[in-house]
Amino acid sequence: MNTQSKTGGEALQRLAQARALMSREGIDAWLVPSADPHLSEYLPGYWQGRQWLSGFHGSVGTLIVTQDFAGLWADSRYWEQAAKELAGSGIELVKLQPGQAGPLEWLAEQARPETVVAVDGAVLAVASSRTLAANLYEKGARLRTDLDPLIELWSDRPALPTQAIYEHAAPHATEKRGEKIARLRAAMAERGANWHFLATLDDIAWLFNLRGADVSYNPVFISFALIGPDSVSLFVASQKTNASLRSLLEQQGITLHEYTRIGTALRNVPKDARLLVDPARVTCGLLDYLDSEVTLVEGLNPTTLFKSQKSAADTQHIRHAMEQDGAALCEFFAWLDTALGKEAVSELTIDERLSAARARRPGYVSQSFATIAGFNANGAMPHYRATEEEHAQIEGDGLLLIDSGGQYLGGTTDITRMVPVGKPSAEQKADCTRVLKGVIALSRAHFPRGILSPLLDSIARAPIWAEGVNYGHGTGHGVGYFLNVHEGPQVIAYQAAATPQTAMQPGMITSIEPGTYRPGRWGVRIENLVINQEAGKSEFGEFLKFETLTLCPIDTRCLEISALSAEERDWLNQYHAQVRQRLSPLVEGTALEWLNRSTAAV
Repeated sequence: MNTQSKTGGEALQRLAQARALMSREGIDAWLVPSADPHLSEYLPGYWQGRQWLSGFHGSVGTLIVTQDFAGLWADSRYWEQAAKELAGSGIELVKLQPGQAGPLEWLAEQARPETVVAVDGAVLAVASSRTLAANLYEKGARLRTDLDPLIELWSDRPALPTQAIYEHAAPHATEKRGEKIARLRAAMAERGANWHFLATLDDIAWLFNLRGADVSYNPVFISFALIGPDSVSLFVASQKTNASLRSLLEQQGITLHEYTRIGTALRNVPKDARLLVDPARVTCGLLDYLDSEVTLVEGLNPTTLFKSQKSAADTQHIRHAMEQDGAALCEFFAWLDTALGKEAVSELTIDERLSAARARRPGYVSQSFATIAGFNANGAMPHYRATEEEHAQIEGDGLLLIDSGGQYLGGTTDITRMVPVGKPSAEQKADCTRVLKGVIALSRAHFPRGILSPLLDSIARAPIWAEGVNYGHGTGHGVGYFLNVHEGPQVIAYQAAATPQTAMQPGMITSIEPGTYRPGRWGVRIENLVINQEAGKSEFGEFLKFETLTLCPIDTRCLEISALSAEERDWLNQYHAQVRQRLSPLVEGTALEWLNRSTAAV
């Protein structure tokens, strides 16, 4: 029986063409990361080369092609998806696991004297290129970054996006762009830099109070920014800005240049410049344009820390966005309760209905990521996404996991809730209860200001570890303000490096989302967003605590209430009382009835 898929056959043909090109160019190994010149999480079609070449559609993964091997490195979130999509492609799934070689380490291990490894330098971070080049050099091999094989191989490569740029205006933009630029210049001076280059799209969108729609789910636009001693330059395609916006920016001292002119601008940076760059957030191909005498001042982009610390004014808008999002969720869950068992409901229906409920709320712009609606076994895949070709009907008994979010002018939301379908089993209830214990444990925590965020991870995991259970993903990620749903510098994950830049500061928004996944059976995840608030001072220093921002009932029908401690029941009741109090004025009819019923004390 021939199990090769159409996609697998296309991948085989493309690999053959790639190997012919590699042979002609003297390339022994080709590295194809999931990246663009802005090191974005979600990529415009033009830079989806790894997906085009391999047929694997996961948002994260790294492909390596040699003459006798092709491998796709992916973490546990994507193993089941990758195994399906790579079938018959000639590409092997390499499971990323702790203690095993990642793609860069594998290339260094395999290298021999005279080996040539190629990667498009335009999409490889400076930090990664240095590590790889140094490791190859030790083996007598070398890294080549001056070639993008996709230019020749990908004949129908998509064009760059051309969506219009628009202002993120007051009242939702709570600080003027001139004030932000002044803050940035002060930070540059503190670091001894008089120039600064920005390539990351969320940093640029935040700095200039501008938004776009070039990248799925993230309201950003393809651009670069270069700040000099007496100049501020923004590089975007000219058709993306109208005359009114161009005039306004020029009046405020911001010069617009074509996106494609960034290379020329970098070449013209003076030799005596001290240029601030973040080696983890800019690519080696871009810095290759610089004169070799330019001094690099390396460190975290100041804007990364600035935008992570939401102001009191930002936080008020975010609270309002959470209320609107919660109201939409009430309407959706009220419908779902009445629909299950009475009409056909699929995982696709969940996405359609939930998106429609959000779209009716004021200030809504778009989804903040692709909705994950996973019933039973599909919920065991953390980044599962239903498609027309493969999706489940919501019927019978079990658990439905729904992870979704919205982009509002006043904030970005991200929430996961569990829904019982029919009669969940005792084991399923035990998993939901254990995960909720993890959410509550971290939500109630107080901690020193400046603690490195990865160190908080074990607080959420402790109740889960106590019963011999674990999960493979991190517990929390930073969230933007009408920006990327995943932003740094903080991250709650013991697997992450506890570097100084991950220090927890007031105003940072982070998710709390522990889980449990039983492959082929079901998955559980409960997620709220929280914001760091001051918790007072003592002789031991300043402390922080979390304010829970997300407003939506946690379905108690999924829980074994008797397994919750008195303190945990009290937290749940207080949370539900707040949800009811803040959402009641925004809903009516069946949605209000559902809200009142779902927030009853336990």
